[in-house]
Amino acid sequence: MSVRIVESADVAEGAQIGDGSSVWHLAQVREGAVLGRDCVVGRGAYIGTGVTMGDGCKVQNYALVYEPATLADGVFIGPAVVLTNDHFPRAVNADLTPKSAHDWEPVGVTIETGASIGARAVCVAPVTIGAWATVAAGAVVTKDVPAYALVAGVPARRIRWVGKAGVPLEASGDNLWRCPETGDLYRERDDTLVHESSPS
Repeated sequence: MSVRIVESADVAEGAQIGDGSSVWHLAQVREGAVLGRDCVVGRGAYIGTGVTMGDGCKVQNYALVYEPATLADGVFIGPAVVLTNDHFPRAVNADLTPKSAHDWEPVGVTIETGASIGARAVCVAPVTIGAWATVAAGAVVTKDVPAYALVAGVPARRIRWVGKAGVPLEASGDNLWRCPETGDLYRERDDTLVHESSPS
């Protein structure tokens, strides 16, 4: 396997790009970033200093993944998504002197295995997006998102549960939810969802 980095991409010497990964036109991957195997960084996307990405992640065109974001395996970042990194953004200090890197502390977004962030969504750090959750296009996430949740709106709220296939689950009685695509069963407890079983 090999790494594909197109000529117009800007990949820092200190970045680590895993086998089978691709970095496309005008994308920037900063120093200290670590990308796993089989990742895709789309046109014009930005991967900040020290960001870590697991295997099989896709960062679509013009998404901005600011440090210190952490993406687990199989995370999907849609076009023009923004993962922020500042609690209280200001260009200057209170005395109007320019802010430097030492005048603020970056905070990150954590995205767990298999989760997807829809186009133009914004995740306001620090938040954690649970495994296999889906953030709808255009949502603004200001609170942690549980695993398997589908959240939408401004601010984002849970509107459905989704399974690993990303398809909305169907109620199956006794706090059970069924994936219409895979047949997997999930159980809801205290506003959380856990995988119960797969078809034999």
